[in-house]
Amino acid sequence: MSEPLLSIRGLTKIFGGLVAVDNVSFDVARGEVVGLLGDNGAGKSTLIKCISGVHASEEGEILFDGAPVAFASPMDARRAGIETIYQDLALANNLDVGANIFLGREVKTRRLGGLIQTLDDRHMREQSRQTLDSLQIRFPTLTEPIEKLSGGQRQAVAIARAVYWEARLMIMDEPTNNLGVPEQHKVLELIRTLKGRGVPVILITHVMPDAFAVTDRVVVMHRGRKVAEKTTARTSAEELVQYMVGARNDAAA
Repeated sequence: MSEPLLSIRGLTKIFGGLVAVDNVSFDVARGEVVGLLGDNGAGKSTLIKCISGVHASEEGEILFDGAPVAFASPMDARRAGIETIYQDLALANNLDVGANIFLGREVKTRRLGGLIQTLDDRHMREQSRQTLDSLQIRFPTLTEPIEKLSGGQRQAVAIARAVYWEARLMIMDEPTNNLGVPEQHKVLELIRTLKGRGVPVILITHVMPDAFAVTDRVVVMHRGRKVAEKTTARTSAEELVQYMVGARNDAAA
């Protein structure tokens, strides 16, 4: 087996007297979808925030592409190719699709010998359209503000942004929450597309059908600890629920 793209080794995060993440280890291979499951308060969100540069861990090590990393900020993680899509999507509701895909990395044109710089909206929209087309995402127009799009369309914009900026690892936090069934299916299709392109995905979800639809493996957390790691095709929803509620705990996990 080839070297994993991401390796987490003994990661621990403490807030005051609370151990939010307790000695967690797992790998993510290229082109693999790993589900991260657990009840509320299990430590899932804290774990991904340690990976993506929001929090610094007290103990443990993160290896990315075989090298130790310690991201000081989410932007450091993004520069390395780790894109995280949180439930709020971090989109600017008053801006259009192109402006959101280039948010914080806008393309500008220089005028009057460089004295004046203006946003190159046309270029950003053209690039955005090409990226959306490559993902088979169709919008009637890219000039409408994000706030007028559906939940599934917003999720697609967030994914397209990560794809355009050549994400090497995608972390998605409950991406199908509050979406209708057709939009849920579209998001799952996009995850499969990323997998087909060799981009690994860490999928945080509490929706069992989603986990079984797209993941290769699942890591289950309970009260900050990893209690199970299973090949998705070799486990069941009933078994995973037992781990999630603390009724089972694999000592070797």
